Amino acid sequence: MVSGGNFPLTLRIAGRKVVVVGGGHVATRRTLSLLDAGADLVVVSPDVSASLASSIGRGDVEWIQRVYRTGDLEGAWLVQTATGDPDVDGQVADDAAAQSTWCLKGGDPDHATAWVPAVARIDDVTVAISGGGDAGRASSLRDGVAAALQSGDLPLRHRTHHPEGFVALVGGGPGDPGLLTTRGRRLLAEADVVVIDRLAPHGVLSELAPDVEVIDVGKMPDHHPIPQHEINEILIDRAKQGKIVVRLKGGDPYVFGRGGEELIACREAGIPVEVVPGVTSAIAVAAAAGIPVTHRGIARGFSVVTGHVELSDLPHDRAHTLVLLMGVRRLREVALQLVDSGHDRLTPVAIVESGCTPDQRVTVGTLDTIADRAGEVDAQPPAVTIVGDVVTLSPAWPQAD
Repeated sequence: MVSGGNFPLTLRIAGRKVVVVGGGHVATRRTLSLLDAGADLVVVSPDVSASLASSIGRGDVEWIQRVYRTGDLEGAWLVQTATGDPDVDGQVADDAAAQSTWCLKGGDPDHATAWVPAVARIDDVTVAISGGGDAGRASSLRDGVAAALQSGDLPLRHRTHHPEGFVALVGGGPGDPGLLTTRGRRLLAEADVVVIDRLAPHGVLSELAPDVEVIDVGKMPDHHPIPQHEINEILIDRAKQGKIVVRLKGGDPYVFGRGGEELIACREAGIPVEVVPGVTSAIAVAAAAGIPVTHRGIARGFSVVTGHVELSDLPHDRAHTLVLLMGVRRLREVALQLVDSGHDRLTPVAIVESGCTPDQRVTVGTLDTIADRAGEVDAQPPAVTIVGDVVTLSPAWPQAD
């Protein structure tokens, strides 16, 4: 049973006559929300707010420019009274009751016959909360639930079949689950299948429902146990089963993440795809080490490349930052190649291992010394290498006394 003799329900008022008596703040807000619901609006009031006047001027609302009179509610499915005059509002409520019309009574919920809950809409989910007549309380509760849904703290999984299927290519950020975007978390909360990379934030897996299928397709350097075409086939196969599939990647899907290949494969198979950008490690890991990739007076631009490409065509200016991904095992070769192509041997270099995680470690040197220093500490992937004068801004760089 519902306490207080109340029975919650939703009204479909699109194309139905709704009368709003009053033209102030409460009446304006309610009119705008009723318009969004498609109601046929009539406002009865000698004066209206500027916002209401705009709606009236566009022809969205019929305005009866006078005080309320008995009979103004004829044919109405719903009425909102918010004049601020207890006598007028009371008369409207009585007239509504006499003709069995639901009445929302502004500022006096105890004498209303209908109440509007605080509403949040998250995709196709609608949350409505009643605060027992306390609008502020309802709004606070609504905001809390909406935030939990937006963040993925509450599940959004559909329990019905999805014949069309769906794939989301989600950038998981550089490693810290806290750097996963809100949209990414929401999609994880909806997922039936999660196809995850080695560098994606594995900590979020513990938040998934027990029946969510998790497929690890992580690649190690120079070792790809599940080739890309098979990963594409997995995404397509699960989506064609009518499932929501999240392809969770490290960093950003489009920064050396083969997101473009997966997008094309899914589209060619007729699978709807959404791409959710992620915080790329190319910038975030450098920032976590205290290194801005650009800085006024020090660096005017930056390039992001892998350590496996030809580096001789890159700018040779120490004021142009180079961010090298996936190249720590070729560091000596990379440093020699940069020097041979014109880089100053004394250009500062930083290696950031396991950036944005509790295991982060920063090793600094110059193009002349960095390979030896990396060897001394046994630097291992995943690691990002930053080359340029901005490295001297890192707390790890030796400071002059």
